[in-house]
Amino acid sequence: MTESKIRLDKWLWAARFFKTRSIATDMINGGKVHYNGQRCKASKAIDVGAEVKIRQGFDEKIVVIKEVSDKRRNFTIAQTLYEETEQSIANREKQALARQSSAAMSPRPDTKPDKKQRRTLLNFKNSDLFE
Repeated sequence: MTESKIRLDKWLWAARFFKTRSIATDMINGGKVHYNGQRCKASKAIDVGAEVKIRQGFDEKIVVIKEVSDKRRNFTIAQTLYEETEQSIANREKQALARQSSAAMSPRPDTKPDKKQRRTLLNFKNSDLFE
């Protein structure tokens, strides 16, 4: 259903950025969603062509509204409601690559330490070396 007066939280839910409208409202109120570069309320009426910045976890997406809908449909139809900017895609890919490379540099053991190894680690940490 295409209407001219659709709330921002309802559109974010219909475009499948958030699982529920209450989560979308919480994210908007928490400052994770900006409409045309400014914080706004969940009840903000949206327009076609507006720019919405959405921060989800480590990722930050900047999308342009192409269509207005208040019905939640499957993902392929929901993707037609917006278009992500080229700059946003490039930034997300660059940040994902940086996260992967930093994770590769941090050493991780293959298994968790057993009881004897945990005791040894605790004794080492509690020794006079760290005081």
